[in-house]
Amino acid sequence: MSAPVEKMTVSLTVNGQSHTVEVEPRLLLVHLLREDLNLTGTHIGCDTSNCGACTVLLDGIQVKSCTLLGVQADGASIETVEGLEQNAQLHPLQEGFWQEHGLQCGFCTPGMLMTAKALLAENPSPTEAEIRRGISGNLCRCTGYVNIVKAIQYGAAKLRGEAGVSTQEAARA
Repeated sequence: MSAPVEKMTVSLTVNGQSHTVEVEPRLLLVHLLREDLNLTGTHIGCDTSNCGACTVLLDGIQVKSCTLLGVQADGASIETVEGLEQNAQLHPLQEGFWQEHGLQCGFCTPGMLMTAKALLAENPSPTEAEIRRGISGNLCRCTGYVNIVKAIQYGAAKLRGEAGVSTQEAARA
């Protein structure tokens, strides 16, 4: 019979809301978010940090939450994909993914969105090559990345205050 695992108290802010939870020291951040806070938008893809589906922002820095312990996030501010939409309005990146058909099955989308948000916070006007390099740690098995890149370009333009013009709409005109 094994000894019971002592739990630790973790206090963190997720999408602007403060939370205090009791967790086992070995619990991964992705499981804390999904199971303890019921924020299931952060996906579990590979559990090895290869796919990027679990990407969240920790104090503004993108991290793969499958490789970080929940206790390591104590005192941190975390943003998940659920925090992008504000006042029933899609975030410009979400709008870009919709307008530019940047998702198919949608499994990689939460991680792609959070990675793109971190990229645009650092570089509001990235080139196509910089976007491709920025999302290189996120795998998509469906799209071939062309529309994901267009979606990020659309979102970047909207965030810079420029009118987002969908390449899909332009093709129909």
